[in-house]
Amino acid sequence: MAPHLSLPQLAAVPHRQYAQPGGMHVSLGWPIRLIAGAALTLILGLAVLALFGWPTADHLAEVVVFAIGLAIISVLVVGIRVAAQWEQGVVLRLGRFAGLRGPGLLYIIPGVEHVLFVDRRLLTLDIPGQKAITKDNVPVQIDGALFFQVHDPARAMMDVQDYRFATAQYAQAALRDTVGGLSLDELLAEREQIQNTLGTILEQRLQALGVHIDSVRLLDVDVPEDSKRMMSRQASAEREKRATITKAEGDKLAALNLAEAATTMLHSPGAMQLRTLQTIDGLGSSPSNTVILMPAELVELVRGVRAQSSNGAADDTAHVGRQMAHMLAER
Repeated sequence: MAPHLSLPQLAAVPHRQYAQPGGMHVSLGWPIRLIAGAALTLILGLAVLALFGWPTADHLAEVVVFAIGLAIISVLVVGIRVAAQWEQGVVLRLGRFAGLRGPGLLYIIPGVEHVLFVDRRLLTLDIPGQKAITKDNVPVQIDGALFFQVHDPARAMMDVQDYRFATAQYAQAALRDTVGGLSLDELLAEREQIQNTLGTILEQRLQALGVHIDSVRLLDVDVPEDSKRMMSRQASAEREKRATITKAEGDKLAALNLAEAATTMLHSPGAMQLRTLQTIDGLGSSPSNTVILMPAELVELVRGVRAQSSNGAADDTAHVGRQMAHMLAER
């Protein structure tokens, strides 16, 4: 049993809107048929009056002649047809193909010929939601639209029962087959390529029916909710991965730059002093900061004394070692 929904809930449910196809053939010849019928009837009436005069109770021949002529005019006027600029008429004479006529004014012999009008404009067919399973076993539902044009009306009317229905069925089958050979990621990322592939497949199949495929457009790809959640988690993990890699590359680049800067300052004492001054200037004039300045020359002097002390101690140690070796040799 279907769940009961209140009016606000029904109003909140989204409904997809689709374009409705227009009518087939619009009759444009009835004004001409009406005018031609009235003119021929007037001419017939004048001719009957000129030949027989006004009808009387004893002479009804003119009435019979007028009735027969009116019937003939009614039959002849029916054959006047008008094809619009975007239409062509497929004419059948006694059931056999007799050629194409139109656009414009044309005459069909009543009872002998029959005309079928074909729209030569760019037509649109809605591809309803097609359920398919991708190559990685994910169920999807796809909507689309097909744009096509009849380039050979004779073949479109004689080689297939209903070219619109055949085109729609071919499009639905090709869409399911194409989606079945793709993974979900390919389906979402390569929409333009899928549309081109569908157009090529349909063009090859429908060209023999006199139909030219202009393009195929995928309107909506609907995936299950659990697949959407998994895709969201995958996208979040991918973003975190890129952020971690970017941070690691930044740390590596910073370390290389610091090492290069330290090497430069080691070989250039002036650069080290400038860097020291920049650091002191960056501390600011806040009373909470206590800065003790030490001349750079004093630092270099301390380093020199320390180096000399180290060298002197090494020399003393070597001298004591030589004396002990000499005493041992004398003994």
